[in-house]
Amino acid sequence: MSGLRQRRWRVRTSILAVILCWLFAGTAASAGDARDDAPRLLAITIDDLPWAVMDGLSEAQLQSRHERLMRQLDLAGVPVTGFVNEGKLEVDGKVDPQRLARVEDWVTRGHVLGNHTHGHVDLHAVGLEAFQEDVLRGERQLRPMLAAHGTAPRWFRHPYLRAGRTPRDRAALDAFLAKHGYRVAPVTVDNSDWLWAAAYRNVLDGLSNEAARERTLARLRTDYVPYMFDKIDYFDRQSRQLLGRSIAQIWLLHANELNAEVFGELVEGARARGNRIVGLDEAMRDPAYARGAEGYDGPRGPSWLHRWAIGAGKQPGFFTGEPETPAWVVALAGFDSE
Repeated sequence: MSGLRQRRWRVRTSILAVILCWLFAGTAASAGDARDDAPRLLAITIDDLPWAVMDGLSEAQLQSRHERLMRQLDLAGVPVTGFVNEGKLEVDGKVDPQRLARVEDWVTRGHVLGNHTHGHVDLHAVGLEAFQEDVLRGERQLRPMLAAHGTAPRWFRHPYLRAGRTPRDRAALDAFLAKHGYRVAPVTVDNSDWLWAAAYRNVLDGLSNEAARERTLARLRTDYVPYMFDKIDYFDRQSRQLLGRSIAQIWLLHANELNAEVFGELVEGARARGNRIVGLDEAMRDPAYARGAEGYDGPRGPSWLHRWAIGAGKQPGFFTGEPETPAWVVALAGFDSE
């Protein structure tokens, strides 16, 4: 090959290499953009079935409010995992058929049910042995009910998200749960929906002035929905800062009057913000959950993301910016603080 031909070949090769690098870089950037734009996975869980707060309500009221929530779930058409407190099925120590039927309604509509203990007991208050006994009491109706539908309870949710004060207690409880066929259902998107619901319930059942009642209920609904979206966004940022990516999040809600009105809005808005609603099984395939409830030995029940952050030695500044319930809502709920 002549010198001129060699130079032309080298120039062409260099140009080709530049073009290939440019195309590859563009492809890589596009792939990175696709990952960033990919839907964030979000599983929805609802605690305290058949109803979070039942005191003072007649069976007719409970049935009406249950039906409102179930209509919302039907219209939303998303998978939900509900967690049952079997103690709430009882009246004067005996299982009430109407309350049991409301729980079975979740199964017949295609949702998954898990165990939330019999009495919504606090592991840190009652101790490991008593807590384990309450777990088993919490499946006396649930297990045969699900067996009649060809399945079994597979998920367990700690009341108050309190998972044990020591690694030893957590390991012992995990082993006990596994022996009985359960896997712990974590919570990453924690919130105070129970506090908003208390305010909503107090106004709904306690404010006699109809016009003032409807105005206040509307304001609670209007402000609650963006509060919940802010919580989702906050915990997604926590995930990115702690783990470098958006993990599949698990959202905690409760069976209450407020969610019975706005569940559809919550689902629609979550989707509009880039979330894909998935079942708990799919969310739990995220390798982040292999960490379990490690990292936190205190008395409270924080989000699993905060547990992991504490275990990683994150300083207080890491946790700042979490949305708070407004003071006027706290006051309506009848509490001094969140």
